[in-house]
Amino acid sequence: MTASTHWLATAAAQAVLERGGNAFDAAAAGGFVLQVVEPHLNGPGGDLVGLLHAAADSRPRVLMGQGPAPRAATIAHYLAEGLDRVPGAGALAATAPGAVDAWLVLLRDYGTWELGDVLEFAIGYARDGHPLLRSAVATIERVADLFRDEWPSSAALWLDDDGEPPVAGYLQRNPALADVYVSLVSAGGSESDRVARIEAARREWKTGAVARAAAAFVARPHRHSTGGRHAGVITVEDFADFSAGYEEPLTIGFRGRTIVKAGSWSSGPVLLQALALLDALPDDRIDPGTSVGVHTVVEAMKLVLADRDAYYGDGIDITGLLEPAYADARRAEIAEEASQTWRPGDPGDRPPFRPPLVRPDGSAVAGTGEPTVGRAGDTRGDTCHIDVVDRWGNIVSVTPSGGWLQSSPTIPELGFALGTRLQMTWLDESSPSALRPGMRPRTTLSPTLVMAGDRTEIALGTPGGDQQDQWQLPMLLRMLVGGWDAQSAIDAPTFHTTAMIDSFWPRSWTPAGVVMEDRFDDGTTDGLTARGHDVIRTGPWSLGRLSAVGIDRERGVLWAAANPRGAQGYAAGR
Repeated sequence: MTASTHWLATAAAQAVLERGGNAFDAAAAGGFVLQVVEPHLNGPGGDLVGLLHAAADSRPRVLMGQGPAPRAATIAHYLAEGLDRVPGAGALAATAPGAVDAWLVLLRDYGTWELGDVLEFAIGYARDGHPLLRSAVATIERVADLFRDEWPSSAALWLDDDGEPPVAGYLQRNPALADVYVSLVSAGGSESDRVARIEAARREWKTGAVARAAAAFVARPHRHSTGGRHAGVITVEDFADFSAGYEEPLTIGFRGRTIVKAGSWSSGPVLLQALALLDALPDDRIDPGTSVGVHTVVEAMKLVLADRDAYYGDGIDITGLLEPAYADARRAEIAEEASQTWRPGDPGDRPPFRPPLVRPDGSAVAGTGEPTVGRAGDTRGDTCHIDVVDRWGNIVSVTPSGGWLQSSPTIPELGFALGTRLQMTWLDESSPSALRPGMRPRTTLSPTLVMAGDRTEIALGTPGGDQQDQWQLPMLLRMLVGGWDAQSAIDAPTFHTTAMIDSFWPRSWTPAGVVMEDRFDDGTTDGLTARGHDVIRTGPWSLGRLSAVGIDRERGVLWAAANPRGAQGYAAGR
């Protein structure tokens, strides 16, 4: 079974499964297709976080595809450039790209297919074309002036011959990107076995033409989201320094299951903390379809998101935040009225970092998690997602992102842009997520596994920036507490709070905001307003792009579920 945020990625992954490949072959094939068909949501210049549980392994693992800050990405350099925050668009925000190497590492260690067969789908869509999504066209329209005036290499790829955005459904081709994929396959042509061929592709990616072209191109000053022109600092050596790999996950128990997430360099522990707060409450208090349930979930999320920005960071031990006693103390802070205060907790081992609380300047902070870009290329970001489970019981959930077409200028020889994940760091040495060379920014990417006993039974995730764990939480509550099936839980109306420090430039904070799909009844929203929440009602099918796959071991069947919002995600299987 496969579920993803784009029907072509699901189709590619499912084709691999039908032809005898395993879940990891299929996920890699679908993941590379996502780089082509959702270029406004991810690309080869971006990053990923994955969770996997191989049938032969005793426990799950984290697939780490988040590159670190370049060697020259120092706070002193950015301050000298006249910046007080890392820009949201432009190469100064680029980390070493991690997604391609992570897909190759997964294929090497857990897959069975040759790289050329896995990349065949992505190469075909890049070379022969794919129908451009309406959301991709909307993104291009928002930055068309930027492309025309400042980023001519992006205009050459994404605008038509008259310098205008394409129309939805336009057959978009990217021959330069197809050539990049072909070069990875060709690099291993003389090697004698599959693993050696994949390793040759990794060397080519990190030390060959891609690294040289990217470093040379972004070294020329170009427009950033701040309005200034700066040169990037990433070098060929930064590409070569990074290697994707595996890490141990963090886990917590909830209602007889074990929830699995990536570590403190991600936002994943936010979901673990929230579940720890909610686990001790009665079922009717945490029902996400009621006024009291939404209030309780939102107030819990405010607390744990404050902890995220106060304590999370690469290499930081946050296990104290997952202790039962800490959860008990934080649960006691949930009041009957909406809080309008940024409130990190006190685990007792270190003081919290207190970021500046900057209110928005009038831009649409509520958002839906979909890419929202201004003329200067600043973006609130989004991503894509894929889940796969196979006949042998292998299961994997991956959230790729970054390298959006609006991130920074397209590198003409490569057909893609670098990512902007460094915008999630602070130019303040006291922050646990400060900008430091060689350190990973605290990403928002956050897939999830759910275990029953010692085996994984559910893989899920969603795009959505800071909303990723917020949208997964109601789905899990409906499934694990309410007994809903996955598709019904995805389809149900959902919500999120905006009362957190945004991970994306310009890092604003909006107290008391709750965004809700307007399929919620008036009684629910009126009840929240009465409790002091600033309720913003949005479209009936507008929040979240959740997908999931799973194993029902009692019945001996696999299942998949996909998001209907946007008429883009797809689940398939046999």
